Amino acid sequence: MSHEETLLFGLGAIAVIVTVHWITGKTGLPAAVLLTIFGIAYAYLPGPNLELEPELILTFILPPLLYNAALDSSLLDIRRNMRTVISLSVALVIATALLVGLGFSLLVSGVTLAAGVALGAAVAPPDPVAALAVGRKAGLPTKLITLIQGEGLLNDATALTILLVASDVATGKTHFSYKAAVGEFVIAAAGGVLVGIGVAYLVRFLRVLRADPLTANALSLATPLAAYLAAEHIHVSGVLAVVVAGLVIGHDTPRYATGASRLQTAAVWRLIDFLLEGVVFLLIGQHMKSVLHELRNYDTSTIVIALCVTLGVVLLFRPLWLMLTQLLPRSLHTRLGGEDDDESETPEGKQREKPLGGRETVALSWAGTRGVITLAAVYSLPTTFPNRDLLAFCAFSVVLVTLIGQGLTFAPLVRWLGLRANNADKARLRNEARSAAVRAALNRLDDIQSEHHDHIEDEAMETMRKQLQVRLDRYRHRLDVLEQADSPEAPPSAQYEAALTVRQAVIDAEREELLRWRDAGRLDDENLRILNRELDHEELVLPRRNKGH
Repeated sequence: MSHEETLLFGLGAIAVIVTVHWITGKTGLPAAVLLTIFGIAYAYLPGPNLELEPELILTFILPPLLYNAALDSSLLDIRRNMRTVISLSVALVIATALLVGLGFSLLVSGVTLAAGVALGAAVAPPDPVAALAVGRKAGLPTKLITLIQGEGLLNDATALTILLVASDVATGKTHFSYKAAVGEFVIAAAGGVLVGIGVAYLVRFLRVLRADPLTANALSLATPLAAYLAAEHIHVSGVLAVVVAGLVIGHDTPRYATGASRLQTAAVWRLIDFLLEGVVFLLIGQHMKSVLHELRNYDTSTIVIALCVTLGVVLLFRPLWLMLTQLLPRSLHTRLGGEDDDESETPEGKQREKPLGGRETVALSWAGTRGVITLAAVYSLPTTFPNRDLLAFCAFSVVLVTLIGQGLTFAPLVRWLGLRANNADKARLRNEARSAAVRAALNRLDDIQSEHHDHIEDEAMETMRKQLQVRLDRYRHRLDVLEQADSPEAPPSAQYEAALTVRQAVIDAEREELLRWRDAGRLDDENLRILNRELDHEELVLPRRNKGH
């Protein structure tokens, strides 16, 4: 592909991504599904196609996507639900890989156990992007969002480690040893965690540089690539290093980064995430033609049996695993982190993990969409790998079936199950935190006022005190309304909505006046941009409508 063709392909991809984003906003359909369908359609049109390069995906695309997802996750919530997260991201992935391998070795002629396990490792880890996008729109409860995030962040490391071991055995590079395989997995995982923590603390050490928004941005963009390369250089899990670094840095960001740095970094990562995810799903779709083309050397019966084994394990074993783990004996279940609803506190005062309910289990079972990591993993197998084309077709079919089938039905399923986040509780918690923050600010003013100040400073502090008191009174009123609400939805506030409307109208009027000054030659563009940026920041902090407050 020439440079001009590559540029045209890139511009076309951006045009499709933007169009799909607009369609998604109008229809509510999952963007991942629409992009995949667009990619499939494009594969059968004349024109250049990009090859899915596994090294490119694993080195340049996967680390930024995982890092941004980790930044947006909660380290505390994942730690609180760690047993379930480990069950899904480690134990379930291992069991799925072994089951697929066993099924292939018994039912698909010519495929060894090691080759089947390699395929199983590739199809085992769900990609949470599509499920999270749909789940958040559908109002999925916070706990399920956390479990999907935690599973999606950690399962790739498990799958890629299994894939490496199975690939070496299948190609004759080494003989399988249970102890060696377990040891390799433990070393890769522990090493990845240590590298991730090390990178996170190095970034913390550089917090002086992060005060400048541009420098903070550059450091943030380099962090996932540095973590991945450092881990891979010493032959431990680069994926896990990226995830751990992202979780720790995301946890530290409110403490060590300036407000301007956080705003700019978050905006840049939203754009990168938006484009990378779009390109990934387009690549998945446009790869369909080449996958089908490579199946000419296989009997139809072999293809059908291989496909049934793969899809059967992927679609049926996940809900079975979740149901079995929830039906464990009470004493064992407690050791796995579950406990009664009325025992939400440990003696140390920390929340403990509660068992999943029936509806939550069903929803989590259907949140197993596979994505680009599955294709990148299976295509990372060497070209001499036995039955590589058949394995690639099975992996691609799993991605399509889960991405399109589960992606389109996940939101209706969540609504049918009646699973909704308790927005009233969220709004109550936010207003309690706001009240506490304002009280802390008032106490700080008291401390400052106890020192010696001139008249001008006293006036400034009194003005600030009145503004803070107005905010505190508004939050207290909102809390009173929320305490009286019986619905899980935050009740609307006419006063609050009116205040938002008025504030937006005032900002719009200020912008219009600034433009009139610029157009009349009274204000230059440089100063217009500075003043507009001030208004942009004011507008940015206004809450979105109808989302609870």
